[in-house]
Amino acid sequence: MLDIGIIGASGYTGGELMRLLLSHPQARVELATSRRLMGQKVSATHTHLKDMVDIQFENPDPYEIKDRCDVVFVAVPHGTAMNIVPKILDDKVKVIDLSADYRLKPAVFEDVYGIKHLDPRNVVYGMPELHPEIKHEGFIANPGCFPTGATLAAAPLAQASMIDSVVFDSKTGVSGAGIEPSQASHYPNMAENVQPYKLTKHRHLPEFTQELQRLDKNLTNISFTPHIIPSVRGILTTAHIFTKGTLTKYDVMDLYTEMYQDKPFVRMMDGIPSLSAVKGSNFCDIGFEVDPRNNRVVVISAIDNLVKGASGQAIQNMNIMCGLDETTGLWVPGIAP
Repeated sequence: MLDIGIIGASGYTGGELMRLLLSHPQARVELATSRRLMGQKVSATHTHLKDMVDIQFENPDPYEIKDRCDVVFVAVPHGTAMNIVPKILDDKVKVIDLSADYRLKPAVFEDVYGIKHLDPRNVVYGMPELHPEIKHEGFIANPGCFPTGATLAAAPLAQASMIDSVVFDSKTGVSGAGIEPSQASHYPNMAENVQPYKLTKHRHLPEFTQELQRLDKNLTNISFTPHIIPSVRGILTTAHIFTKGTLTKYDVMDLYTEMYQDKPFVRMMDGIPSLSAVKGSNFCDIGFEVDPRNNRVVVISAIDNLVKGASGQAIQNMNIMCGLDETTGLWVPGIAP
């Protein structure tokens, strides 16, 4: 049995980690930290866990965390993890960071987030479908939610060096903005509305670029615009992929089938993916149509931003790092309708 610690457990990501780990046969949550809520019951904040999680929020020092935990999830704001991770890393504790601190090269991180990186090191990007080396690592940087759906939508065509340019258009539920309320998540601003934001310079774009250029170093024309929609969960991404030459639907299906045939959490769909089909699950559903008039492939991906886009993918990484089947505790369907 793996003893789990969650640093920064009071937000949506921490709550989702605990919800999912309740169904994990080989893991139990030993520690949930929150400086602000120290001493309060976890279920008082995460009311959906009442009578299921009976621990209190704590604020132990790093040495106690290492002593009590086999795996530590770090779910703190961007710029904070780099102060915590070096204090808990050792040969016995596996660490998965859900912030952005270690996803990018330090120089790129500093340029994107405007924060000096205090712990520059090379860390494997924790997207299991693209990084088999995860199984050898003790520390993983969990991907962002937008990059997860978008990168998986385009990766097979990038690997085949068939992309001339790609435009990602993503629609996300308001939970992606975090547990603290904001103008964007305020009900009168959100209801019956769609809000585009960060039209050309969203901070997740460098993650798309990094991962797709790993597959095709010559791919530079990558664009992304996100939108908030009046939904709690989910990211639906439309990838307009302009290809180098004409592809048939059979060509495209062969590429996607080859890349994802042994990836249990990527499902190729006959029609258009639905957010309701992945809600609450760790699946990424992908569908596509080919537009031969202008060498365009339109790929749609659907994920739950709190599961495959965050906590579920983190547990998937934990399973792989700990030598478990990657589906352990995660093989559950979405909630439909």
